[in-house]
Amino acid sequence: MLSGYMFKKRLVRSWQLYVLMALPFLYLILFKYVPIYGAQIAFKNFTVTKGIWGSDWVGLKHFDRFVHSYDFWRILRNTLILSFYNLAAGFPFPILLALGLNYLKSVRFRRIVQMVTYAPHFISIVVIVGIVKELLDPRTGILNKLLGFLGIAPINFMGEISYFSSLYVWSDVWQHAGFNCIIFLAALASIDPSLHEAAVMDGASKLRRMWHIDLPGIMPMAIIVLILNTGHILDVGFEKVLLMQNPINLKASEIIDTYVYKVGLTSQVANYSYSTAIGLFKSIINLILLLTVNKIAQKTKQGSLW
Repeated sequence: MLSGYMFKKRLVRSWQLYVLMALPFLYLILFKYVPIYGAQIAFKNFTVTKGIWGSDWVGLKHFDRFVHSYDFWRILRNTLILSFYNLAAGFPFPILLALGLNYLKSVRFRRIVQMVTYAPHFISIVVIVGIVKELLDPRTGILNKLLGFLGIAPINFMGEISYFSSLYVWSDVWQHAGFNCIIFLAALASIDPSLHEAAVMDGASKLRRMWHIDLPGIMPMAIIVLILNTGHILDVGFEKVLLMQNPINLKASEIIDTYVYKVGLTSQVANYSYSTAIGLFKSIINLILLLTVNKIAQKTKQGSLW
């Protein structure tokens, strides 16, 4: 009785905080946990007329079909190449940008650089892909105009399989590096200034201070960001890949997400169970990678999610 009374008293005293917490909590329940109920159709031959509970149970049939499909290894390879390439290129750039901004003396120039690097993050993916296509157009693109001026024949970048991964990754780095560096700037701001003062007194250069003070200071945050990114290793940007796809580069651009979209929604006979099984397969792999990388991070004692 006493504990219930104390809870009611705290609830009345801090009701504003509980109201603020209720909205994100409701969002998590409705859009993250309730949809888990529908994941069971991955183990059934789902038909709309029978509903989820009335559909026939088939176990791991759809998982087995995907793993033994003709496209499995090609799709998985494309997804992993794009994911690891994006992680390897996109992870260090925000850190380097944050370190560079942290040592700029001119406040005005620093704000200009921040504005220029942050702005692409707020541009629609559709617009970003449109810009990339315009820049690389074989006939009217600026890059091919420059190549023609140098006496080099125009290149159809969007039609070359070997260029697709680089175009996707480096346009993504350009779009998100500035925004992603914010968290590292916040981590750098928390480093004790006396460490830098002592290093300057000892004659340490800026590079030495970065290496011995700044990087160790932001390493726990960097480890956590790396763990979170690894947990989404198979979640390549679906919209951007789909917009950049064409019949010529499809061999390199078909990934798990676009395959699920085509099989589950755009095919003549939509197979919801099969597409759900593929999505669940991807989520399980992501979970395993997240747990593995977090366990490795615990061994390093630099930081972990739990």
